[in-house]
Amino acid sequence: MKTMRKLKAVAVGGTFDEFHRGHQALLIRAFEVGEHVLIGLSSDEFAKELRKPHEVASYEERRAALEHFLKNQGVFDRAKIITLHDAYGVTLSQGCVDAVIVSRETEPIAQEINQKRKASGLQPLKIVAIEMVPAENHLHISTTRIREGQIDREGHLLKNPGL
Repeated sequence: MKTMRKLKAVAVGGTFDEFHRGHQALLIRAFEVGEHVLIGLSSDEFAKELRKPHEVASYEERRAALEHFLKNQGVFDRAKIITLHDAYGVTLSQGCVDAVIVSRETEPIAQEINQKRKASGLQPLKIVAIEMVPAENHLHISTTRIREGQIDREGHLLKNPGL
């Protein structure tokens, strides 16, 4: 089986609140695909604009959790964390990255990025989408479910509704 040559630079973005196994899978895939990974981390202001149905940890707390993971994975030197003020970050610029790594849930944003790039005369980015990571009950792991006390960051059930 032929392995894919790594792309020079890829982008991934998110709020990365309650840093969980789904976030880990997304980042691991980004480092498999790209030599360098540009990680867009939602600013506190942008996180508020997203109207999440729960509180969101501060930018500093989320960045610290992200950096801790990158250091533990031994990829911190291949990463660059930038602040996201919108859903696009630097992806609408020429030569910034070769691909965008997304979850199936955020794949429509990647397609929107490519539409905007095309309208600006730029080449589309390669889109690499990963499946959502399931929890024990086969529903996907999400920060909302963690914040609601349904699951932990690994996807283990914390309570059994309806009992």
